[in-house]
Amino acid sequence: MAAASASGDGILSTDVAPAPAWVRFMAPPAKVHGVQAAKVLNIQYQVQQTGYWCGPAATRIAISARTGNVPSQQQLANELPTSTNGTDWIGQVTRVLNNRVGNGYYETKEMPNDPPTQAQRDLLWHDVVFDIDRGWAIVANIVAPANNHPPGYPNYTVWHYFTVIGYDSSNYTVKIADPANFGGYQQYWISFNQLATLIPPKGYSA
Repeated sequence: MAAASASGDGILSTDVAPAPAWVRFMAPPAKVHGVQAAKVLNIQYQVQQTGYWCGPAATRIAISARTGNVPSQQQLANELPTSTNGTDWIGQVTRVLNNRVGNGYYETKEMPNDPPTQAQRDLLWHDVVFDIDRGWAIVANIVAPANNHPPGYPNYTVWHYFTVIGYDSSNYTVKIADPANFGGYQQYWISFNQLATLIPPKGYSA
C-alpha cells in the first residue's frame, strides 16, 4: 500500500492501489477515440456523516462537480431516501442527480453479471471518459469482497457507494472520491479493471 500524500488524499497521484492478480490480468476495455489522455474533476469532498450515508455523500460529491450550490448530506438522505439500512438502489441516486443538476443527463446503468461481460466493461469505460471529459462525475454502487478491496477497506465484504472523479487512459486507471475514508484514504487511484469488478451485481449513475 502506498504512503499517504501530503494533501491527505491517501494514495499518491502517481500510484495505483494494487488489485488482486485475477483482476490485473483481465483484458483492457475498448479504447474510446477522441478523448483526453487524463482528467480529474474538481469536487468538494466530505466524509460520510453516518455509517449508512455513503449514498448521500457520494451523490453530494458528484453534485459538487457541477455546482457550488451543494446540498447537505441530510438533505440528500431525505431526497434519496436513505434509511439506517442505507440507500437501496442506484436508481435513487440517478433520480436525485437529475433533479439537482442533471436535467435528465444521468442514466442508471446496471451491471448484473459478475464478472461483467466485455460489452459491460467497454460501456463503463466509455461512460467514465465521456462523462468526466464533460464535467460529470459518476456515482457507483459497489460490493467489495475481502479478496478485492480498494485501499484501506476492512477485511470483510463492504456494500458501498463512491464517486468516480477522474481517469487516465494511458494506464486505464480511475480516480475515486470515497466518502467512507477507510484507513484515511479519501481520494485514490485504482485500476479500471478493479472498478469493473467492484460494481457487479449493482450499477452506476452516468
